[in-house]
Amino acid sequence: MASSGLIALAAAIAIAVSTIGPGIGQGLAASKAMEAIARQPESAGTIRSTLILSMGIMESLTIYGLLIAFMLLNNM
Repeated sequence: MASSGLIALAAAIAIAVSTIGPGIGQGLAASKAMEAIARQPESAGTIRSTLILSMGIMESLTIYGLLIAFMLLNNM
């Protein structure tokens, strides 16, 4: 009983950590991209495509945390 509770707690921590980091990173990246577009509007397309690519990479870290949580919950 205690081990299943610890596994559930570990899954919750995995989800929490894997969403907090990329969430902060995505906010900072979007902020800096908007500042860059404001400074150089002619390069908005390049900045936007780089931003979308980096957002996808950051979001994959969150999905990895979800995968680890599912793997932990399957061991209960």
